[in-house]
Amino acid sequence: MRLSNLADYAVVTMHAAARHCGGGRTSAAELAAETGLPVPTVQKLVSKLSAAGLLRSVRGAGGGLQLARPAAAISVADIVEAVEGPIALTACVEGQDCTIGQDCSLRPHWPVINGALRGALAGIPLTQLADAPASHASKTHAPKELA
Repeated sequence: MRLSNLADYAVVTMHAAARHCGGGRTSAAELAAETGLPVPTVQKLVSKLSAAGLLRSVRGAGGGLQLARPAAAISVADIVEAVEGPIALTACVEGQDCTIGQDCSLRPHWPVINGALRGALAGIPLTQLADAPASHASKTHAPKELA
């Protein structure tokens, strides 16, 4: 299983935003410069992350973007779900059609598996990522234009 590029970039963007959470504000352009992501991609992510209540835009002098709640209260699951929707490995759990249908012997077990996956991601707060030593993460992301 892999995260989509957009979900990956959302985590990278929130990590960068968390570094400004000491009262500072930032902009989409600054986040793009810090992460190496294209500005249109970061703007798209900022829109999704704001709609999910993870980022807040402050207008006026000294305005900009900031975390909408403390970094400790934002999990990797929150970020992924803001971009991808509910975390689920299979579509059948979300009530969508399945080619096997009711004959699938695993159907009752997928909610447990999906819950475990979501629980694992929910157990990683943004502070854990923000406190980690700086890595080459922003240099390893060579994104295609997503916006």
